[in-house]
Amino acid sequence: MPVPTSDQLRDNIDKGRTDEKVSMPDPAAVPLGTDAEAGGIPPTAQERKLDAAAAPDGVSRQGRASSGNMVYLALVACLAIALVVIVALAAT
Repeated sequence: MPVPTSDQLRDNIDKGRTDEKVSMPDPAAVPLGTDAEAGGIPPTAQERKLDAAAAPDGVSRQGRASSGNMVYLALVACLAIALVVIVALAAT
């Protein structure tokens, strides 16, 4: 497996492939690896390899998103039922 560059690591994170965040560009003032490179000590191939190996395998967020939607729908349903019960009790 080739060792990824800092740009490739950042791109994988920004696109949500590592499951560390949602797929959205990061408006960081100093993107990943830039500060080290500017300081004259860029990440070594071994450090980049370790960083790539430490990242999650890119588990799909779709399963998490759908379970999050189910929780939201269950909460809305519970609130609707509670509202119906309160209205019914108030009418009696």
